[in-house]
Amino acid sequence: MKLVVFGLSVTSAWGNGHATLWRGLLRALAEDGHRVVFFEKDTPYYAEHRDQPEGEGYDVVVYPSWEDVRARATKELADADVGMVTSFCADARAASELVLGSRAERVYYDLDAPVTLDALARGEDVPYLPHDGLGAFDLVLSYTGGEALVTLETRLGARRTAPLYGSVDLVTHGRGVRDEAFASDLSYLGTYAEDRHASVEILFLDTARSRPEHRFLLGGPMYPPDRRGPSNVRWLPHVAPPDHAAFYGSSRLTLNVTRGAMARMGHCPSGRLFEAAACGAPIVSDAWDGLEDFFEPGREILVAHDTDDVLDALSLGKQELAQMARRARERVLADHTAVRRARELVTLVTRSAAPSASRILRTPRSASVVTCDRRARRTNRA
Repeated sequence: MKLVVFGLSVTSAWGNGHATLWRGLLRALAEDGHRVVFFEKDTPYYAEHRDQPEGEGYDVVVYPSWEDVRARATKELADADVGMVTSFCADARAASELVLGSRAERVYYDLDAPVTLDALARGEDVPYLPHDGLGAFDLVLSYTGGEALVTLETRLGARRTAPLYGSVDLVTHGRGVRDEAFASDLSYLGTYAEDRHASVEILFLDTARSRPEHRFLLGGPMYPPDRRGPSNVRWLPHVAPPDHAAFYGSSRLTLNVTRGAMARMGHCPSGRLFEAAACGAPIVSDAWDGLEDFFEPGREILVAHDTDDVLDALSLGKQELAQMARRARERVLADHTAVRRARELVTLVTRSAAPSASRILRTPRSASVVTCDRRARRTNRA
């Protein structure tokens, strides 16, 4: 199978969760014998922080402008089985027009559905969405499950939807190794975002203020100086994917905080959850609907609503945390690897291309794909 993808960036992981996800998915697809061509626009921000300029078994086309690359994109789509446009693609509307006019299976993948739908609800223009919605695509994939799938249908006209959740690339996120350079009692890794910083303040920075004798490690770009916490918090402006195993492997406990729109919509697991678990770190996460579909609270993951919950988590013994981390890692290796997700993607587009295809749904824990109509979905939600 040949897939042509128009996305945000795979060459730079600086402040960009898409890149880490795509690197694992594309490598896994290539290893399974599929050919992938990934198009991304050459922007100054990512050009300055390009940490993987070449694809690993797949082709990457970095282009200066749409007019410069249109002919190449048309040529690649001519013999493609799948043409895919993703959220935050710099030239999503032009790429959508090209994909929709091709003979390939036409797929849209919204890796940011809660952000997309939240912006639409506020009446904003979303530049990576076609002006007439998503009804012309054969399949619309969403990083977010649950109600997001229904809203993509009712608000944007998507005819067939399916979740394609985040995953972990075990090449870069194998079992963690301890490195004193990353040692901490509690760590948090995530790009600064205004819509989740209130939770970061409560669950991470207030915890650090309550435990001045403990070591805290904050990783991620764009934190203003007044948002980096007290003196016992060390800030790393960027932690490259190859360092994630050491970052998580050196954390007694690590925190996951979900962006505001994603937390409100639920059923949207951060890739950081799967990465931390794969590296063997005990995790405490903010609460959101659907979390229990991916990890069992109290057994595989801890859930925190306030500072006291995080302090309670820090008070747990080393053995109890290690057992929880082991169970979470086993869950991720079984259900949430890039290899597994790549095969789910192939199954979804293959089923969608079949003449008798109907709406596709998949439960988070199962590799199987089942079909149902909207009436059945509403019945199941009731």
